[in-house]
Order: sequence, then C-alpha cells, then structure tokens
Amino acid sequence: MTLNQLLVFTTLALIAAPFFNSRWRGWTLMIGSVAAIYWLQPSTPIRNLDFWLPTATLGLTVLVWSLTREKEQENGPRADLIAGIVLLVTVLAIAAMRFLPFQITPSRPPQLYQVLIALVVLAAIGLILWRTASGKALSLNIGVASILLLFIVLKSHPLAENASAAIRGLTGQSTDLANAFDIRWLGFSYVAFRLLHTLRDRLSGRLPNVSLRDFTTYVIFFPAFTAGPIDRVERFIGDLENDFRLDASQTILGLKRIAIGVLMKFVVADSLALFALDPNNVFQTESTTWMWVLLYSYSLRIFFDFAGYTHIAIGIANLLSIQLPENFDRPYLKANLTAFWNSWHMTLAQWFRAYYFNPLTRWLRGRGWSITAIILIGQLTTMALIGLWHGVTWNFLIWGLWHGLGLFLHNRWADFAKSRITISNQAIANIGGALLTFHFVVLGWLWFALPELEQSLYALGILFGGGV
Repeated sequence: MTLNQLLVFTTLALIAAPFFNSRWRGWTLMIGSVAAIYWLQPSTPIRNLDFWLPTATLGLTVLVWSLTREKEQENGPRADLIAGIVLLVTVLAIAAMRFLPFQITPSRPPQLYQVLIALVVLAAIGLILWRTASGKALSLNIGVASILLLFIVLKSHPLAENASAAIRGLTGQSTDLANAFDIRWLGFSYVAFRLLHTLRDRLSGRLPNVSLRDFTTYVIFFPAFTAGPIDRVERFIGDLENDFRLDASQTILGLKRIAIGVLMKFVVADSLALFALDPNNVFQTESTTWMWVLLYSYSLRIFFDFAGYTHIAIGIANLLSIQLPENFDRPYLKANLTAFWNSWHMTLAQWFRAYYFNPLTRWLRGRGWSITAIILIGQLTTMALIGLWHGVTWNFLIWGLWHGLGLFLHNRWADFAKSRITISNQAIANIGGALLTFHFVVLGWLWFALPELEQSLYALGILFGGGV
C-alpha cells in the first residue's frame, strides 16, 4: 500500500462512514474491498495477469464458500444469489474500464467476453460444489490440499517459474523470459490462511453460518488484505453485524493508529532500508562492525515496516467499526523466545498453534511419545512451516529451524530452572534475557534477509571475526 492509496482509503472511509447503516454497510464494504484488491494488485510482465489474479482470489473465495456453506441457512439462498450477482457486476464494471482513459487495474483489463466467460464458469462450478459437495469431508480435504498445493507452487522458485512459462504460453508470450517473480499474487498468503481456517473449522463443525457477502468481505477485507492481521471469521462477522456507530473517540483512535503506522513504515522503516542488510550490500561489506550495523538495521527495519503496516490496517478498520486483532506487542523487549513469539506476528503464531501445533502434539501424546520428543518435533516442524510459508528456500527453512530449536531449548531450560534456580533480582534477569533473546532473533534474521545460503554464510563469517 502506497501513501497515495493510504490517503485515498482513509479519506473514503471518513466520507462513507457517516452514511453507513445496517442495510448498506455490508454491501459497501464488500464492493469497496473488491475494487481495492484490483487497485492494490501490482503490475506483472504477463499480459492481463494483474487482472486475473484478483479475479482468481474472488474465485477461490466463492468456491471455498460453496464447499463450507450450509445448505439450509437462516438468510436463505436469495441473499447469496444477490451477493453473487453484485460480485459479477462489480468485476464486469472493473473490466469495462478498458474502454475508459483510466483504469484501477495496473494495466488495461482483458476483453469483456473473456471475463464474462470466466465468471460464468466460476459461478457454475460454485453452484455444483454447493449442491453436490458442500460439507463433505472428502471435498473439504481436497479443498485444503488444493490451496496448499497452489501455495507450494507460488512459493517455490522452480515451480513458480514453470507456472509462469505455462501462463506465458497461453497468452502467446515468450516462455524464455519466464521468471519466478512473474506471478505477483498480492495477498494470496493471507487469503490462504483465511480459507484454510474456514475449511478446517467446517470439518470440525465449528464454522458459523456465513452469507456469501459477509464471507467475501472477511476474506478480502482491504485493510488487512496484503499483510494481515489474520482474523477469524466468527470474530470478524460479529463486528460486521454490530450496529455501526463511529463517534469522535473512535475516529481519533483510528486516525492516531494510522499516523503512528505512517511514521513507523514510511519514515523509520524506509529510512532504515537505505542501509539495512540485503543481497546487494552483503558482499560489499568486509567490516565486522559494519556487518553488525547492517544486520541491526535490518532487524529494526522489518519490525517498523511490518508493525507500521499493522497500525495502518487496524486504524482504517477502526474507522469502519471493525476491530482487527493486534499483531505486535513490543516483541524486541521480551525476556525469552517464547514471549517473543507470543508478541511477534501474533495472529500467525496463533493460527499455526491452533491448526498445526496443538493437533500434532495431541496426536503424538495419544501414541505414547515422550514429552521431550513431542515438544521437539512440534516446535521444530511448526517453525519450519512458518519459515517455508515465507518461501520454499533453504534460508527460510533454516530460519524456521533456528527458531524452533531456540523455542525447544528455552522450554527445556524453563522446565529445568523453575524448581531449581531462584532469581534474586528479576529486573536484571529480565534485561539480560531481553538482550540474549534480541540477539538470538537478530542472528536469525541473517537467514531471512538474504535469499542465498552462500550470502548468509559469508555474512555470518564476517560477523564473528572474519572481517576487518
């Protein structure tokens, strides 16, 4: 999200808010979020892909809703039919902007008949899934596997490059120019979490009844679309169904959060980016001192960038009377690694805890595994998956395993020390723990900031005395 986009979103939220009422609020948020994901989508070198990717996001949303939709719900099929028609008309209206001198998409949309055919096919598939496969365990599991497979393809460079070549072939472009970064599917990582959450909750019978309009708004809610936080559908729908009351205190709070976010992201983080560690400067640095400066700068930059965006997302949502969950709580000041992960990207950690770590450890306990083995396997694999979520590379895997091993060692140390070691000065212990935890996290960023193993090993050598 650029500063211009942020200004437009904030202004529109302030203008629209006084006119919201229980009848039009849901529709306004859905249509506005649909338009926003097309506007936020970056351009791609593949023809028309910057239009088809947001369309694919909507298609996945509708298909998952069809799989999870109860066949008999209170509001009946009429409201969902209206929502489907509104979605179709909105996308066609965006595509029709190809005939105007300006578009909200980065490039000119494709031909209208192509868009109409694609939408009709998606609607037909959604209807078939709802009538024949909704709520069935096999269909829901296939949905989970399909999203995970798509995620792996997009996050793995060789697979993404092959996918790019295939799409280029369909559009008549040179396949020799295919690149893993051609498919810039904005927001897919966070959309995938929301879709997987609903599929898994439908399997376990915990998913509430959700209309197509509200489900679409939940999945693509524009303030949280690109970088979270990862909300839960039942909490989000609760806010959406509450009466809208934007008072002065809520407006001031929202604008304050936006201002803090702008300062953190566009001033502090962007300034630190000028001399933070990256692939361009790593081999140019031969000084141990300067390598630490670059690494410290990156560590601060990634926090201010991510936490700043979270402030912006929560602030805009506040103006729309949606209370998104917090995502950061002064993580670099925490006295141990467990506390760090309870305060860094909290919604991501909570998602993996609920949908992977807890089910895995329960399964292992039921088969008589030892507590030590359960904790080791659970924390190593959980953090490895969080690393691979950022990208299927060796460096992201190492970053995840680094934190998984650190969490396991802290867990074992805390269990050993709680009945054997008495701390006389807790304040000093907390300061020491915070310094140790901070530097453990900082060294972990070495694998996160650099894409290649060779780069990270070179920087590690310079950090620990290999420089001048």
